[in-house]
Order: sequence, then C-alpha cells, then structure tokens
Amino acid sequence: MVNFEWFRTFKAIYETGSLTGAAETLFISQPGVSLHLSSLESYVGYKLFDRTSRKMVSTERGKILYNYIQESICKLEEAERHFHKSTEKDVPTISIGMCFETFQFTLESYLPTLPFNVIIKFGEYPEMLADLDSGILDLIVTPHKGDYKTLEYKPFFKERIVVLAGAQTPTAAFNELLKTKDLNQIQTWLKAQTWYGSSGDMEHLRRFWHINFGKRPDFKPNFIVPNMGSIIRCLSDGKGIAVIPDFLSKKERDSGNIKLLWEGYNLIENTLYFGTRKKSIYAEQIAMIQGIFEREMV
Repeated sequence: MVNFEWFRTFKAIYETGSLTGAAETLFISQPGVSLHLSSLESYVGYKLFDRTSRKMVSTERGKILYNYIQESICKLEEAERHFHKSTEKDVPTISIGMCFETFQFTLESYLPTLPFNVIIKFGEYPEMLADLDSGILDLIVTPHKGDYKTLEYKPFFKERIVVLAGAQTPTAAFNELLKTKDLNQIQTWLKAQTWYGSSGDMEHLRRFWHINFGKRPDFKPNFIVPNMGSIIRCLSDGKGIAVIPDFLSKKERDSGNIKLLWEGYNLIENTLYFGTRKKSIYAEQIAMIQGIFEREMV
C-alpha cells in the first residue's frame, strides 16, 4: 500500500529541486527522503527524477505525477493544519451589547483582566434584543425586555433618574424652594441654571420634566456634549446641572465633586436587566461579566 508521506516527500523534492531541500522543508533526515523516494519509485514502477550533481530533474512521468497530486496534497496539508489537535486551549469570544455610558463606567477598566475575548457593541435596545435572539450578541444590559421566547432576563440594578449639580453650584435657595413645593418657582430656578445635555439622549430630561411638572421642558440645554460621561466631567467640581442616571456619578459624588440636587417629587426608576439566551455555551464567561456589574453598581 502506498504511503501518503511518499507523495509529500516527492512533492517537496520536485519543488525544492534537491534531497537536501526536501529534508529541510519536511524536517526529516536526508536518508529518510531518499528512502521515501525509492519506495515511491518502486511502487509506481518508473523513475521520477534524473539525478545530477547539482539538482534533481523531474522526468516526464514525474511531471505528470506532480500535476496530478499537487492540488490534493495541498488540500490535505491545509486540512491537517486546520484540524490538528492543539495543546493550546481556544480562547472564547463573547459579544456584549449595552449603552456607551454603562460600558464606560462599569466594564471598561476590567477588559485587560478578562481571560477571554470581548466584543462590545453599542446601539438601540430593540436592535440589541434582536441581535441577542439571532446569536450575534451573547449578553445585553438593558432596561427593556422583549417578547423573544428564546431569551431570559435577570434584574440586577435599579437606576434612578435625578438632577445632579456640580459641587460649585449654589443650591441653598433651591433647597428652600423644595420645602414650599411651589412648582412654578422651582421651574423658574432650574431654568435659570447652566444646563448640560447629551447629543445622544435627551429622553431623561424630557421624562423627568413631564413626570414632575406635567409638561415638556420649554428650554434647551446651554451645552450639548457627546455623551453622559462628558456631562459628568463638565459638572465635576464646577457649576451647572443635568438630568442623568444617578449611578453614573457615584464616584464623583463620593468624592464631593458632584452633588445630588433633586430626585423629583415623583421618582423615576428603571430596572436594568441582564439579557441572555436561555441556553449559551458561554455561561461561565457571562457569569463573570455579570459579577463585575453587580459589584460596580452596588
């Protein structure tokens, strides 16, 4: 029976033009190359190379054999490389969807410590839910639940939408107004302040204003910045106010650079959920990510 290694050695001799070159290519000894070649020539019944002092010259039958087997051997070698059992453990990759601010204030600093690969995707929540259901995403952090039968949701945090102020913002007069519950005066004071808003999401301001004052805000922020992280940095140890989720400013409030101005007479809370498929091969990795969020958002 013919040995596949004979054909591999024949191909290496044909392409390098010498026994030495074939031995170096295949990482075997030159006597081993000679043995493979003589065995193959005995099997096919004719010479495949004419031996000269400088190189091995293919015979006509050798050329025909090379053209016949070359493509097949390449495919077999490619298959061998692709399916060869590796001693290295494959590193899994999981894809996670969430809003930019949630990523920045919770998971971003942990990425270098994770023992697996992560792809982060930002987008609208309906799109994230669809991507989770279709397998594009493995985990999402969302305040909205969809009607997909393959998905499940685990509540882990309640975010509160509040009015925050920079530490240098004078707030004594406002605190006195809150005691009176005079909505007109409270609105007047708030609208007279320097406001920051996000170009990506003004829904928090509109919702807070409508729930507490019964109408849409009739003013525009003084400064529109890229995202809520920018708002936090602008407010920090400065003047101005903004309506954003409270957890985004936890570190700054703990350090005294930002203060909680008002939670509203009618509280606005959103429950955040981990959304996953009911069956996932990445359960271990997902649990690790969930643990980070639960620690960071306490």
